[in-house]
Amino acid sequence: MNEENSFSQEFSEKALKDFRLIDRAVSGDEKAYAILMNRYRKSVYHTILKMVRNVDDAEDLTIEAFAKAFRNLPKFKKDYTFSTWLFRIATNNAIDFIRKKRIDTFSIDTEISSEEGDNMKIDIRDINPNPQEEAIKQQKAELIREFVKSLPPKYQKLVRLRYFEEMSYEEIAEEIKAPLGTVKAQLHRARELLYDLVKDSKNIF
Repeated sequence: MNEENSFSQEFSEKALKDFRLIDRAVSGDEKAYAILMNRYRKSVYHTILKMVRNVDDAEDLTIEAFAKAFRNLPKFKKDYTFSTWLFRIATNNAIDFIRKKRIDTFSIDTEISSEEGDNMKIDIRDINPNPQEEAIKQQKAELIREFVKSLPPKYQKLVRLRYFEEMSYEEIAEEIKAPLGTVKAQLHRARELLYDLVKDSKNIF
């Protein structure tokens, strides 16, 4: 029995298609990255939005989730579905954000369901980051810096203020002397460009 037939007994057709897309992506097929993102972008975003309850933060965290997932795609093992793995990355990333901001959002006993119906318990750890968490935070910062290098110059300052200096939208508007609506619109455009950079991950990771 070949590997594909063995998988078919354990996973849905959607999961098997994900496995094939992952193989293509790891082999350098940039279109496969885009397909994976399109399949799960909305569901990941809405899952994170339920956790952080802020549209802008949810969009930021969705970018980070896909960036981290695509960066680690060569390490993915087909012992479980891609959606389960992706949602765990996304929810853990959101948990780190919640802990840092100490947002009172939802019960820690809440379960998050992946696309395949797998339930994952939310586990909020101690608020004090350990050395491993600090290393992960640094990796995220480096990843965003790689994105920024490819952005048009007019967006680089906005992204630096938002991600590197962790300023609020109101603080950014005051810093650059621009209307709040303009700041939000330009950062929204910057996020769209970041999504494109994630999909074009061959040039980044």
